[in-house]
This record gives sequence, structure tokens and C-alpha cells, in this order.
Amino acid sequence: MTRWQAPARTPEAQQLYEAAEADRLIHPDKYRLGAEAVDLVIDRASRGAGEAMFGPVSEWKPGLTEYLGSAAEDGRLNALGARNAHGTAIGRLRARVAIDSYLRDHPAVENRPVAAPIVITGGWRTGTTFLFRLLAADPRLRAPLPAELGAPWLLAGDLDPRQRAERMATAKAGSQLLHILNPTMAAVHDSGPDLAEECVLAMGTTLHNWGFTATTRLDGYARWLAGESFAAEYRQHRRTLQILDADDGRRWVLKAPAHTAELEHLIATYPGACVVQLHRDIVETVASGASLFATYRSTYSDDVDGHDVGRFQAEQTELWLRRAVAAREAPAAQTVTWLDLQYTDLVADPDATLRRIYAAADLDAPDTAAMIAAHHSTQPRHGKGQHRYEAADFGIEPRALRERMRFYTDAVGLPA
Repeated sequence: MTRWQAPARTPEAQQLYEAAEADRLIHPDKYRLGAEAVDLVIDRASRGAGEAMFGPVSEWKPGLTEYLGSAAEDGRLNALGARNAHGTAIGRLRARVAIDSYLRDHPAVENRPVAAPIVITGGWRTGTTFLFRLLAADPRLRAPLPAELGAPWLLAGDLDPRQRAERMATAKAGSQLLHILNPTMAAVHDSGPDLAEECVLAMGTTLHNWGFTATTRLDGYARWLAGESFAAEYRQHRRTLQILDADDGRRWVLKAPAHTAELEHLIATYPGACVVQLHRDIVETVASGASLFATYRSTYSDDVDGHDVGRFQAEQTELWLRRAVAAREAPAAQTVTWLDLQYTDLVADPDATLRRIYAAADLDAPDTAAMIAAHHSTQPRHGKGQHRYEAADFGIEPRALRERMRFYTDAVGLPA
């Protein structure tokens, strides 16, 4: 029986891990998780001002409690992982306050219309990033950058260009820690300050974010999320776009596989959107996603079991796709434009695929061949290494998985 193996750590990374473990002994509160850390995180996030500054506790405190509890019970985190979880909670609460403060100071922004975006979604590893970054090159479209998603109030659309450049330079300076800790991530999912990134980075100010489960083992938190409404989180998502929008006529192009689980809320938040859903052979989708999750999690844990990740990935994929099928069958689904794309078609003929998207979005197609050539020049496939994985490494039995997912593959016309 084969099992996934975590990538070896570089000497530079190992020094950072050892330094974090030493620091945890000196400053344990920075690494504390679980129920006992809730008040500590609130105190640090509010800088001693108390929880009232974060607004109605029913909107964020249950999520904070579940997230910290699951990180402690399920996470198997090393010191850097514990500090990352602790910092994520603090950062999302502070973002909540900063967004509210910005909108109080700029009340007109919350009435700013958001033109119907193009939203790319689908299962993990279905070609969403490739397609997203292709479209990001179109000057009529606008794809968000990591710094914008993390702190929209600092990079608002009406910011002076010189000030924006200065703030972007500051954000870029500290953006590469993940690739120092885990260089393998560049081959699995490349990222960087100048690369458009998925909009789950802006989510979580209500402590509802499926993206948290990609980097950390959070089984309990994921089970809790499955029974939660994301309506408030998607209202925050829209407010983020309103703050960032420059009123220059560009249309947002967004991307996140996690939208697959919440299409009901996506539709309600952005009526008229063009929703592009990608589909790939289900075994490849789950196995490649498991490889992504395992690699991510190995940054923050020294105990990542490939079969455990495969089990989680299969469960989550089934949940997300069942919810997606149900959302698309509901009457509200008629308020958006849907475009289903096959991964094999995207890889075989990206030019034709792009033209289908422009037609669905009611936009004139630019020189798509030139867009593709430019993308391959700046971001060549396998330019930072090839992503290799086997379904068996994650305990995935292809025949059983295909039978389990027939509800979806039959609905979208994928081979069983």
C-alpha cells in the first residue's frame, strides 16, 4: 500500500521551524488554540478593547470558537501551524473591524454597484487557476491580487496611485514565506504578490471560510461549516469588491473552487453573474486535490497522513458537488448565466474555451491566441516543476469513488 510522503524541508525552512518551536516555549500565548484561546484571541485582536468592537457576536464568535477548537483537536499542528491558526483568527477579526471602519468613513461605497462578475469555480484542480489567470490579462477585466484581498481598506479603488504603489511594495516584501517554508507549493499551486488569486483570501471575517480547510486539518470545523449559512460572509465578500472597485468600468473576474459549496449564496449576492463551472474526471479531481491539501498541510503539520487527506477530500468533494447540483436545480439559478466547461477541452483547445466564456459573458473576444501565448511565456506549464501524484497515495480506490460520485458525473455528462 503506497502512501503520500511529505516533501523534504530545506535547511533554511528547518531553521524557521526550530525557531518557532523555541519561541513557543517562551511565548506560549501566541500559539494557544482551543476553547481556552477564544478570549485570548479576542483580546489580542481587539488590542484590549473587547469583543463589542467586532459587532454582533452571533455573526463571528461561533465560528471563532469552532475554528480554534478544531485547530487544537484535529490540526496536528507544529509551532508554525499553531501560530498561523492563531494569527489567521486575529487577522480575520481585525479585517472585520477595518472594513466596517472604512465603510463608516466612506458611506457612499456601500451603495456602489458591482457589475455582474465572471466567476470561475468547480472542483479543486479542474483548471480554474489557469483559466482565471488567462482572463486576468484582459484590461477590460479585473482580477484581485493577494494584498487587495487581505486588506482591501488599504488598497481601495480610489487610492492615490503613488500611495497604492507604496502599499503594494510593502505587501510584496513579506509575501513569500510560504514558498520558503514549502518550495514544493510552487509546482502544486504557484502564488505570488503579482499573480491574481482566489477570492477566499478575502473571506472569513465571520470566521466562515472553506479555504481554511485546505491548509489545516480541520475536520470538526468542516462539519460545522456544512450546517452553516454563508449569507453574511457573502455580504462581506461584496463589500470587499465595492471597496476595491475603481469605478473605471472594468468587470470583476473571480475564482474559487470553494464557491462550488455555496452557489446558493453566490447567486443571491451577484445576480446576473456569469458562472463558469469546470469539470474534470472525478478520480483526477479528488486525487489532485488531495495532493494539494496534503502539500499545503505539510507546511503547518509534521503529521500529515495521505490516506486521511484522501478520505477528507472525497467527503468534502461529495458534499460540495451535491450542494452544487441542488443549487443549480433551484429556481434562483435562473438569475445567472451558467457555462459548463470540461477540463479536457480547456487543455486541448484553450482558445476555443476562452471564446465560449466571452460569448457567455456577452463580451467581444480579444486576441485570445495572443493572450494564451503571453500567459505561457510568463507562466509556462511545469515551469516550476511538475505536480505528480497517484490516487493510491491517498487511499483512493477509483472504481468505488466513481460509483460514489455518479450523482454528479451523470448530471454533467462526465464518463462514469
